[in-house]
Amino acid sequence: MSAGGGGLGTPRALPSSGPRALRDMPHPLAASSSEEAASELTPSPDLLLPRSFADKDLSLPNGTPVDTSSPASSSSLLNRLQLDDDLDGETRDLFVTVDDPKKHICTMETYITYRVTTKTTRAEFDLPEYSVRRRYQDFDWLRNKLEESQPTHLIPPLPEKFVMKGVVDRFSEEFVETRRKALDKFLKRIADHPVLSFNEHFNVFLTAKDLNAYKKQGMALLSKMGESVKYVTGAYKLRSRPLEFAAIGDYLDTFVLKLGTIDRIAQRIIKEELEYLVELREYGPVYSTWGGLEMELAEPLEGVSACIGNCCTALEELSDDMTEDFLPVLREYILYSESMKNVLKKRDQVQAEYEAKLEAVALKKEDRPKVSI
Repeated sequence: MSAGGGGLGTPRALPSSGPRALRDMPHPLAASSSEEAASELTPSPDLLLPRSFADKDLSLPNGTPVDTSSPASSSSLLNRLQLDDDLDGETRDLFVTVDDPKKHICTMETYITYRVTTKTTRAEFDLPEYSVRRRYQDFDWLRNKLEESQPTHLIPPLPEKFVMKGVVDRFSEEFVETRRKALDKFLKRIADHPVLSFNEHFNVFLTAKDLNAYKKQGMALLSKMGESVKYVTGAYKLRSRPLEFAAIGDYLDTFVLKLGTIDRIAQRIIKEELEYLVELREYGPVYSTWGGLEMELAEPLEGVSACIGNCCTALEELSDDMTEDFLPVLREYILYSESMKNVLKKRDQVQAEYEAKLEAVALKKEDRPKVSI
């Protein structure tokens, strides 16, 4: 679900250890030709707006504008967000790269900044090329702003900010390079997105030399938004989600549960592989030493030692593949699922406020004094 090349396919069914298998749950976004499926996924009548509203600029109660150009259905929404970065270069007019990480040591903190280079032919930009430096919290600011201004879109995830102290050194070259790649992919997905790439906050992020000035401008609005959301969720309880959104929510809960189980199993496998690798590396030289002492058995013992060395190499490659290729993709799916849950929550908040206002209007109509003719 991100901005890239190919569309996201339907996740495959996974074996279930719980009372309900994932494969038994119908995919909420899958197309179906049956009339029964079509009727189950028919939008609720309460969600249909009169034509008079369609021509107006809609916004949330806190003043946050709502982009009405989002796809009409959940499936079309997902089709516009992709996981791969294989768009034809000739069709692009915006190129963004993240490179050149640098460590900054200050009195109060130590942090890493990255160079963000932009090349574009779009008229929205004053120059054809920009180069600015950004730290992780700037990327986090951008993502929050995209969530605020594009509440109906799935925003690509960022790599996790916090790491366990003593386990991973966040200033090591390996960690910094891994994060740089993730941040580069994050910006590329936004740049390839047909809606998010035109967001004004994205433009500011790519071009502004001093981003702190823009951050301070949005603090008041963010505070008001938090108060509004708290009021909506606290004062009114949502009656029920429409069937299509309830199906998506149920599927996401089960999907995330299965992915979490796979993640834990994969972590355990990698840990056991590394422990086994340590033992093999200690075990191999024993045969070489033994072969030096037993001349008659030297050749077969050296052969066993060589086989153990080959096993070490293969096991190390397998562990690296799981660590570098499998686990990051798995966690990315989990983060995307969380992003989709957040979109559903925002939709629920809007529906809750809409229902509350309908009830308020109904009460006012009942309390209105009747005029006798």
